[in-house]
Order: sequence, then C-alpha cells, then structure tokens
Amino acid sequence: MKEKIIFKAKEMFLKLGFKSITMDDIASEMCISKKTIYKYFANKELLIEESVQVIHKEVHELIDEVISKNYNAIEENFEFRRMFDNMFKSSESSPIYQLKKHYPEVYKNNIKFQIDECEFCFRQNIEKGIAQGLYREGLNVEAYVKFYYYLIFSINENTPSEREAYVLEYDALEYHTRAMATEKGITELEKNLLNPIT
Repeated sequence: MKEKIIFKAKEMFLKLGFKSITMDDIASEMCISKKTIYKYFANKELLIEESVQVIHKEVHELIDEVISKNYNAIEENFEFRRMFDNMFKSSESSPIYQLKKHYPEVYKNNIKFQIDECEFCFRQNIEKGIAQGLYREGLNVEAYVKFYYYLIFSINENTPSEREAYVLEYDALEYHTRAMATEKGITELEKNLLNPIT
C-alpha cells in the first residue's frame, strides 16, 4: 500500500503541483481513508520527500535508456528534452520551482542528487560529442558542464510556468550546442532543429 500511495501522490504532485495537492485529495483519488496515508507518512512533507526520490529514480532510468540507444551527442540531447517533456507534460507549473518555494527543506535535501545526475550527463555528452567530431576539441569540458548546468537550473528555479521554462530550456539547448559545435555539429544541430520537440 505504501508504494501505491507514493506512486499516486507522485503522479498528482507532477500534474497539479506539490502545494495544491492535499492528503485529502490523495485519499479521495485512491478511495482510501486519510488515516491510511498517515499510517505510512506522518505528514505531507515526508510523502513529498519519498515521491521526489521515486521521480529521481525514474529520471535516472530514462537517462540510461536514452544513452543505451547510442544516438550521436546532439541527437541525444534532443532526446533528453523529449524525455523530460513527456515526463512533465501535464504539469502546469515547474516542479523544481514549486519544490524550492513551498518545501525548501525537501528541495535542499534533494538538490545534490540533481546536481550530480545533471553534471554526469552533461559531461558524458560533451566528451562523446568531441569524440564524434560534433563538438570542438580543446573545450574546457568542466566549464561547459557548469555553464549549461547553471543555465538550466536557473531557468527551472526562477520560471513559475512549466511551459515557459520548457521554451527557454529549448533555446538554452540550441545556445549551448552552438557554443561548442564544429561545422559538422552545426549541420547536425540544424537537422534536429527542423524536427522540433512539441
């Protein structure tokens, strides 16, 4: 039952927001008593904490799945964007923005995972792109990892609307790629831009 509660809560939090969903809403949606939820979770914050951990696990699995498909580095980044769009497409407001604003302790406890996961992913992608001749040799990889990380997280932490954040992230991806790309990489980027993520 605990896992079912976490799954349903996670689904509802992503769709309608961490702040607006109450324990009553979750109980009603699951046709169980609120008392049953409190048997496993002393308060809403603990349920959010566990829900966020499940989201992290799912994100990690989806990243591994994209990487396993062996796209070139630029295609891979566009696939990551599609993956995140599919995962958060029903969300009306940015989950990271909400978490930081309404549940700062949960946000603080989970930010290290986000940083580590993103930095690993960005680093791996840049190294792959250099090896494939899509990104310039001699790039300061660590600097570009930091640039892109700060850009993406600044968008997510400061943009209340998920749709607006999504558009800005897409522009940031193009900006990031053009800054690193070789002539071959620009050709690949232009090809991917012709197939926009909707």
